[in-house]
Amino acid sequence: MNKRVVLNFLGNICFLEAGLLLIPIIVSLIYQEPLHTIMAFVYTIFLLVASGLFLSLFRPSQVKYTLKEGFAITALSWLVLSFFGGLPFVFAGEIPAVVDATFEMASGFTTTGASILTDVEALSQSLLFWRSFSHLIGGMGILVFAFAFAPQMGEGSVNIMKAEVPGPQFGKLVAKTKNSALINYKIYLVMTLVLIFILKLTGLNFFDAIIHAFGAAGTGGFSNKAASVGAFENPATEYVLAIAMVMFGVNFNLYFYLLSRRIRDFYKNEELRLYMVILIGSVVFIMMNLSNQYENFEALFRDSLFTVTTIISTTGYATVDFGQWPLFAHIVLLIIMFTGSMAGSTAGGIKISRILIYLKGIRREVKLATQPRRVLPIRVDGKPLTEQYIQSAFIYLGIYLLLFLAGVMAIAISQNDFMTAFSSISATLNNIGPGMSLVGPTENYAGFNVFSKLLLTAYMLIGRLEIYPVLILFQAKLWRTRH
Repeated sequence: MNKRVVLNFLGNICFLEAGLLLIPIIVSLIYQEPLHTIMAFVYTIFLLVASGLFLSLFRPSQVKYTLKEGFAITALSWLVLSFFGGLPFVFAGEIPAVVDATFEMASGFTTTGASILTDVEALSQSLLFWRSFSHLIGGMGILVFAFAFAPQMGEGSVNIMKAEVPGPQFGKLVAKTKNSALINYKIYLVMTLVLIFILKLTGLNFFDAIIHAFGAAGTGGFSNKAASVGAFENPATEYVLAIAMVMFGVNFNLYFYLLSRRIRDFYKNEELRLYMVILIGSVVFIMMNLSNQYENFEALFRDSLFTVTTIISTTGYATVDFGQWPLFAHIVLLIIMFTGSMAGSTAGGIKISRILIYLKGIRREVKLATQPRRVLPIRVDGKPLTEQYIQSAFIYLGIYLLLFLAGVMAIAISQNDFMTAFSSISATLNNIGPGMSLVGPTENYAGFNVFSKLLLTAYMLIGRLEIYPVLILFQAKLWRTRH
């Protein structure tokens, strides 16, 4: 691996984050916050610029990215972003512990939405904005952002995109990959702006609309209210956010198809169909399970719809305490915690595209059990998948399950409640945020010890980057200098 290429790129990431931190400073000035709050951002910017200048000294003779550099850059960039992104909270004294601040911002950038804050409404407006703004940046991927809007990044920069973009495959919309990234990011930002406007029409003030639009767009779920979206007691807001979370859980390539009038490509997408079947089926099952607890059908439908959409999109907003729901509803929610939404969206989870492959693979194996000589290719959207592609999807599931079990066992050392240990790993590995029991929608992660917080921070990054970029960092072979 060319270490100079990696270090030099990390320097550029430091400069990029320093530039982004100028925006919450403007928010701080608008709300006339104390000088020490503004200086918390200034100190962080100074450290980022100093680090960027130092790392820029490692200028490579040729800027070329292989997959090795792509994986290393992706994992290390997200670590750098999370660490430095948490420093304003530390300097402002609003989250004094560095581990807690890093946890909070890793949760923000990975769009997890898990929090250690016991009183979120006590935060400064600028820090609340920065916390939620990280969802907007992390939703499509900050390296995708850099790739879309920065000048030419060097030969092989597509390998960075391959390492960061969620989902089992990476496809181009147009001939140039840079243009594909730019198209998706423009769609993403326009949808976010439209959502802010609509939320304002439902009665939210401008700041609340921005915060919750960022959370829904990035499927992150940070709110500036202790009771999350439930604090507004506004059915119109809940319906708008529910629809938005479903839309941001869709592969953004499909929106390009609609804009290009490729309607047939949009509607024949099998992953989209399975996504909608799982979503609608989950809403129906939960409504049936809760029917005896509600007298009003509209309230039953709204609470069921909102909770299912917030979980399957891995957003993590809440309007009710679903931790008090019956066991059957918990099982449904746990299942869709793992499935997540579509590949190429801002959501986490295993991804519906992989679930589709697993279901088709099971059906093929059942057929082969009675007719072993038949050749039965697995097709998605009418196109046959290679055996290598299918195998990689199943291997991913195997690694995922091993990591999940290891995480539950590690958390169980300090947490004696099974559902807390199980759902805390589910919620962080799948980038959801709230889980069940002691990490339910009305609780948080403040009670975890330092080791558990560091472990859960790592699991948020592993889940967002889909395992390989983080695990590859621990390969000694990766760090050997490439000649």
